[in-house]
Amino acid sequence: MIVRQAANVLEIMEFFAQTRKPATLAEIADHFGWPRSSTFNLLATLSEKGYLYEPRPRAGFYPTPRWLAMARMISEVEPLPPWTHQLIADLSAETGETASIVAPAGVMAVFIDVVESQAAIRYFATIGHRVPIHASGRALLLQYSQEERDSVYRKIEFKQYGPSTPISIEAVEIELRNSIARGYCQSFADYSRDLAGAAIPLPIGDRRLSVVVAGPEFRIGPKVPEVAALIARTVDRLRPKTTAA
Repeated sequence: MIVRQAANVLEIMEFFAQTRKPATLAEIADHFGWPRSSTFNLLATLSEKGYLYEPRPRAGFYPTPRWLAMARMISEVEPLPPWTHQLIADLSAETGETASIVAPAGVMAVFIDVVESQAAIRYFATIGHRVPIHASGRALLLQYSQEERDSVYRKIEFKQYGPSTPISIEAVEIELRNSIARGYCQSFADYSRDLAGAAIPLPIGDRRLSVVVAGPEFRIGPKVPEVAALIARTVDRLRPKTTAA
Protein backbone atom coordinates (compact mmCIF):
# COMPACT_ATOMS: atom_id res chain seq x y z
CA MET A 1 0.00 0.00 0.00
CA ILE A 2 1.36 3.43 -0.99
CA VAL A 3 0.44 6.63 0.87
CA ARG A 4 0.06 9.02 -2.05
CA GLN A 5 1.06 12.25 -0.27
CA ALA A 6 4.25 10.67 1.06
CA ALA A 7 5.04 9.22 -2.37
CA ASN A 8 4.54 12.65 -3.97
CA VAL A 9 7.13 14.23 -1.67
CA LEU A 10 9.68 11.55 -2.54
CA GLU A 11 8.90 11.83 -6.24
CA ILE A 12 9.56 15.58 -6.10
CA MET A 13 12.97 14.94 -4.55
CA GLU A 14 13.78 12.35 -7.21
CA PHE A 15 12.66 14.87 -9.84
CA PHE A 16 15.14 17.45 -8.56
CA ALA A 17 17.90 14.84 -8.31
CA GLN A 18 17.38 14.05 -11.99
CA THR A 19 16.88 17.58 -13.36
CA ARG A 20 19.42 19.32 -11.06
CA LYS A 21 17.87 22.73 -11.55
CA PRO A 22 15.03 24.84 -10.11
CA ALA A 23 11.52 24.20 -11.38
CA THR A 24 8.36 26.27 -11.30
CA LEU A 25 5.03 25.11 -9.93
CA ALA A 26 3.76 24.74 -13.50
CA GLU A 27 6.76 22.65 -14.56
CA ILE A 28 6.39 20.31 -11.62
CA ALA A 29 2.63 19.96 -12.03
CA ASP A 30 2.97 19.29 -15.77
CA HIS A 31 5.78 16.78 -15.26
CA PHE A 32 3.72 14.65 -12.88
CA GLY A 33 0.29 15.43 -14.28
CA TRP A 34 -0.83 16.78 -10.90
CA PRO A 35 -3.52 19.45 -10.38
CA ARG A 36 -1.99 22.92 -9.92
CA SER A 37 -3.84 23.43 -6.63
CA SER A 38 -2.53 20.29 -4.93
CA THR A 39 0.96 20.89 -6.35
CA PHE A 40 0.91 24.40 -4.87
CA ASN A 41 -0.17 23.06 -1.47
CA LEU A 42 2.61 20.47 -1.47
CA LEU A 43 5.32 22.94 -2.53
CA ALA A 44 4.09 25.51 -0.03
CA THR A 45 4.21 22.95 2.79
CA LEU A 46 7.76 21.88 1.90
CA SER A 47 8.81 25.53 1.71
CA GLU A 48 7.27 26.34 5.10
CA LYS A 49 9.09 23.36 6.63
CA GLY A 50 12.39 24.63 5.22
CA TYR A 51 12.92 21.95 2.58
CA LEU A 52 12.38 24.11 -0.53
CA TYR A 53 13.37 27.67 -1.39
CA GLU A 54 13.46 30.01 -4.39
CA PRO A 55 17.11 30.59 -5.38
CA ARG A 56 16.19 33.55 -7.59
CA PRO A 57 13.00 35.58 -8.07
CA ARG A 58 10.51 33.73 -10.29
CA ALA A 59 13.11 31.05 -11.09
CA GLY A 60 11.17 28.31 -9.34
CA PHE A 61 11.75 26.04 -6.37
CA TYR A 62 14.81 24.01 -5.39
CA PRO A 63 15.66 21.85 -2.35
CA THR A 64 17.50 23.50 0.52
CA PRO A 65 20.59 21.92 2.16
CA ARG A 66 18.31 20.78 4.98
CA TRP A 67 17.75 17.52 3.09
CA LEU A 68 21.50 16.87 3.05
CA ALA A 69 21.88 17.74 6.73
CA MET A 70 19.06 15.38 7.67
CA ALA A 71 20.45 12.60 5.48
CA ARG A 72 23.89 12.95 7.07
CA MET A 73 22.47 12.74 10.58
CA ILE A 74 20.49 9.65 9.65
CA SER A 75 23.35 7.89 7.88
CA GLU A 76 25.75 8.50 10.77
CA VAL A 77 23.66 6.24 13.00
CA GLU A 78 24.04 3.07 10.88
CA PRO A 79 27.06 3.72 8.66
CA LEU A 80 28.53 1.00 6.49
CA PRO A 81 32.19 0.32 7.22
CA PRO A 82 34.36 2.08 4.60
CA TRP A 83 35.78 -1.23 3.38
CA THR A 84 32.37 -2.32 2.05
CA HIS A 85 32.34 0.45 -0.54
CA GLN A 86 35.90 -0.47 -1.52
CA LEU A 87 34.64 -4.04 -1.86
CA ILE A 88 31.99 -3.23 -4.44
CA ALA A 89 34.24 -0.71 -6.20
CA ASP A 90 36.91 -3.40 -6.64
CA LEU A 91 34.36 -6.00 -7.75
CA SER A 92 32.81 -3.66 -10.30
CA ALA A 93 36.23 -2.69 -11.66
CA GLU A 94 37.41 -6.30 -11.98
CA THR A 95 34.20 -7.79 -13.40
CA GLY A 96 32.98 -4.80 -15.40
CA GLU A 97 29.53 -5.34 -13.87
CA THR A 98 27.35 -3.58 -11.30
CA ALA A 99 28.19 -4.45 -7.68
CA SER A 100 26.00 -3.69 -4.67
CA ILE A 101 25.53 -4.04 -0.93
CA VAL A 102 21.98 -5.20 -0.19
CA ALA A 103 19.92 -5.26 3.01
CA PRO A 104 16.50 -6.69 3.94
CA ALA A 105 13.35 -4.57 3.96
CA GLY A 106 10.45 -6.83 4.82
CA VAL A 107 9.65 -8.99 1.80
CA MET A 108 12.04 -6.93 -0.31
CA ALA A 109 15.79 -6.50 -0.57
CA VAL A 110 16.99 -2.89 -0.85
CA PHE A 111 20.27 -1.68 -2.35
CA ILE A 112 22.09 0.49 0.20
CA ASP A 113 25.32 1.03 -1.74
CA VAL A 114 25.96 0.61 -5.46
CA VAL A 115 28.82 0.93 -7.93
CA GLU A 116 27.37 0.76 -11.43
CA SER A 117 29.07 -0.84 -14.38
CA GLN A 118 30.50 1.55 -16.96
CA ALA A 119 29.32 -0.64 -19.84
CA ALA A 120 26.66 0.73 -22.17
CA ILE A 121 24.52 -2.36 -21.60
CA ARG A 122 24.48 -2.95 -17.84
CA TYR A 123 22.38 -3.55 -14.76
CA PHE A 124 20.94 -0.16 -13.90
CA ALA A 125 20.69 -0.11 -10.11
CA THR A 126 20.76 2.82 -7.69
CA ILE A 127 20.72 3.19 -3.93
CA GLY A 128 17.15 2.51 -2.81
CA HIS A 129 16.43 0.07 -5.66
CA ARG A 130 14.29 -2.81 -4.36
CA VAL A 131 13.82 -6.41 -5.49
CA PRO A 132 11.76 -9.29 -4.04
CA ILE A 133 13.82 -10.97 -1.34
CA HIS A 134 12.82 -14.50 -2.42
CA ALA A 135 13.71 -13.88 -6.07
CA SER A 136 16.87 -11.77 -5.91
CA GLY A 137 17.71 -11.48 -2.22
CA ARG A 138 18.21 -15.07 -1.17
CA ALA A 139 21.70 -14.40 0.23
CA LEU A 140 19.82 -12.42 2.88
CA LEU A 141 17.35 -15.22 3.56
CA LEU A 142 20.27 -17.57 4.20
CA GLN A 143 20.99 -15.51 7.32
CA TYR A 144 17.46 -15.98 8.71
CA SER A 145 16.36 -18.75 11.03
CA GLN A 146 13.69 -21.09 9.69
CA GLU A 147 11.12 -19.40 11.92
CA GLU A 148 12.09 -15.98 10.57
CA ARG A 149 11.92 -17.18 6.97
CA ASP A 150 8.50 -18.73 7.57
CA SER A 151 7.28 -15.37 8.87
CA VAL A 152 8.55 -13.64 5.70
CA TYR A 153 7.05 -16.32 3.43
CA ARG A 154 3.58 -15.68 4.85
CA LYS A 155 3.77 -12.10 3.57
CA ILE A 156 5.15 -12.81 0.09
CA GLU A 157 2.94 -12.72 -2.99
CA PHE A 158 4.66 -15.31 -5.15
CA LYS A 159 4.73 -14.19 -8.78
CA GLN A 160 6.37 -15.55 -11.91
CA TYR A 161 8.73 -12.63 -12.60
CA GLY A 162 10.98 -14.66 -14.86
CA PRO A 163 11.40 -18.21 -16.17
CA SER A 164 13.32 -19.38 -13.10
CA THR A 165 11.51 -17.45 -10.34
CA PRO A 166 10.80 -19.68 -7.34
CA ILE A 167 7.04 -19.37 -6.94
CA SER A 168 6.47 -21.39 -3.78
CA ILE A 169 7.95 -21.72 -0.31
CA GLU A 170 9.26 -25.17 -1.19
CA ALA A 171 10.97 -23.83 -4.32
CA VAL A 172 12.69 -21.05 -2.35
CA GLU A 173 13.83 -23.50 0.32
CA ILE A 174 15.23 -25.86 -2.33
CA GLU A 175 17.18 -23.01 -3.89
CA LEU A 176 18.51 -21.99 -0.48
CA ARG A 177 19.77 -25.54 0.10
CA ASN A 178 21.35 -25.54 -3.36
CA SER A 179 23.01 -22.20 -2.57
CA ILE A 180 24.52 -23.60 0.62
CA ALA A 181 25.83 -26.61 -1.30
CA ARG A 182 27.46 -24.52 -4.06
CA GLY A 183 28.69 -21.82 -1.67
CA TYR A 184 26.88 -18.85 -3.22
CA CYS A 185 23.50 -17.68 -4.47
CA GLN A 186 22.83 -17.24 -8.15
CA SER A 187 20.10 -15.74 -10.28
CA PHE A 188 19.35 -16.33 -13.94
CA ALA A 189 16.43 -14.03 -14.80
CA ASP A 190 14.78 -14.91 -11.49
CA TYR A 191 13.42 -11.37 -11.27
CA SER A 192 14.69 -9.24 -14.16
CA ARG A 193 14.68 -10.86 -17.57
CA ASP A 194 18.08 -11.28 -19.24
CA LEU A 195 19.85 -10.49 -15.95
CA ALA A 196 22.19 -12.84 -14.10
CA GLY A 197 24.24 -12.50 -10.97
CA ALA A 198 25.97 -13.99 -7.96
CA ALA A 199 25.67 -13.07 -4.29
CA ILE A 200 27.03 -14.15 -0.93
CA PRO A 201 25.97 -13.25 2.60
CA LEU A 202 27.87 -10.36 4.18
CA PRO A 203 26.91 -10.27 7.86
CA ILE A 204 28.46 -7.31 9.70
CA GLY A 205 27.90 -7.38 13.44
CA ASP A 206 24.21 -8.07 13.87
CA ARG A 207 23.36 -6.63 10.44
CA ARG A 208 22.23 -8.96 7.67
CA LEU A 209 23.72 -7.80 4.40
CA SER A 210 24.78 -9.38 1.14
CA VAL A 211 27.11 -8.43 -1.68
CA VAL A 212 25.84 -8.85 -5.24
CA VAL A 213 27.43 -8.66 -8.67
CA ALA A 214 24.97 -8.67 -11.56
CA GLY A 215 24.84 -7.90 -15.25
CA PRO A 216 23.40 -8.94 -18.61
CA GLU A 217 22.97 -12.71 -18.77
CA PHE A 218 24.76 -13.00 -22.12
CA ARG A 219 27.88 -11.49 -20.56
CA ILE A 220 27.99 -12.63 -16.94
CA GLY A 221 25.93 -15.83 -17.13
CA PRO A 222 28.76 -18.19 -18.16
CA LYS A 223 31.04 -16.63 -15.53
CA VAL A 224 28.77 -16.75 -12.46
CA PRO A 225 30.86 -19.39 -10.60
CA GLU A 226 34.05 -17.39 -11.24
CA VAL A 227 32.36 -14.17 -10.17
CA ALA A 228 31.12 -15.82 -6.96
CA ALA A 229 34.66 -17.02 -6.19
CA LEU A 230 35.99 -13.52 -6.85
CA ILE A 231 33.41 -12.03 -4.46
CA ALA A 232 34.47 -14.43 -1.71
CA ARG A 233 38.18 -13.72 -2.25
CA THR A 234 37.65 -9.98 -2.27
CA VAL A 235 35.58 -10.08 0.92
CA ASP A 236 38.29 -12.15 2.59
CA ARG A 237 40.96 -9.69 1.44
CA LEU A 238 39.18 -6.52 2.56
CA ARG A 239 37.23 -7.54 5.67
CA PRO A 240 39.17 -6.49 8.79
CA LYS A 241 40.52 -9.60 10.48
CA THR A 242 40.37 -8.27 14.04
CA THR A 243 36.74 -7.12 14.06
CA ALA A 244 33.31 -8.27 12.90
CA ALA A 245 32.75 -4.92 11.12
